[in-house]
Amino acid sequence: MATADSNTDLRNGYTIMSVREALIRQEDTIIFSLIERAKFPINSPTYDKSYASSFDSLVEFIVKNTESIQAKAGRYKNPEENPFFPEYLPSSAAPNYPFPQILHPEAALININKSIWKMYLEELLPKFVAPGDDGNYAQTAACDLSLLQAISRRIHYGKFVAEVKFRESPQEYEPLIRAQDREGLMNLLTFERVEEMVKKRVEKKASVFGQEVGPVHDENQGKYKVDPSVVSLLYEKWVIPLTKLVQVEYLLRRLG
Repeated sequence: MATADSNTDLRNGYTIMSVREALIRQEDTIIFSLIERAKFPINSPTYDKSYASSFDSLVEFIVKNTESIQAKAGRYKNPEENPFFPEYLPSSAAPNYPFPQILHPEAALININKSIWKMYLEELLPKFVAPGDDGNYAQTAACDLSLLQAISRRIHYGKFVAEVKFRESPQEYEPLIRAQDREGLMNLLTFERVEEMVKKRVEKKASVFGQEVGPVHDENQGKYKVDPSVVSLLYEKWVIPLTKLVQVEYLLRRLG
């Protein structure tokens, strides 16, 4: 018989343990998506607005149209998914699925994908892709989309982290929420030891997943498809801080 603690709350399918496991699995997706994008050079025309005649840029064209198709198929009915261009989404024709609705309705609407988009294009891309142009612009944009969605899903999963933590200890969070104390909430959500462990884990995973494996005397043996330190930096500088930002913004709306 299940007990009533936070790890056996079967009413919604989200527990501290299940949320942690989901975050760890998402690390793999992000790392593999980084490796896929690194197969291509920067391919600047993919992002050049002057290069595109009928849309903002090729990457925006790919993302907007892919999201449109996925919306029709029901992707964004899942509360774990957050579109980059929600203003362009059509209604869904897909059958309804009873996804667990544990998020507070108002707080669930938080979407910081505009910030993620800017960070990705202006700061992250130059750190792990080579310079150059091989003409594979559509393939490049498709890889960008997969990686952007993986990073976005991981960061916005902070809403579920915040909800589970709130339900586990509402007495800790409610006074800070009522006072709209952002700094207090951020301090409560910050565990430096855990963050260091996460950074070390993703760096180790990247060194395993991304290492070139070939004949013993292959000159590429031991090289990395993506520098593991870049993955650690991604988490340190963007993923972890933005996830905590989402958590704080969610909690500030939790009692509304």
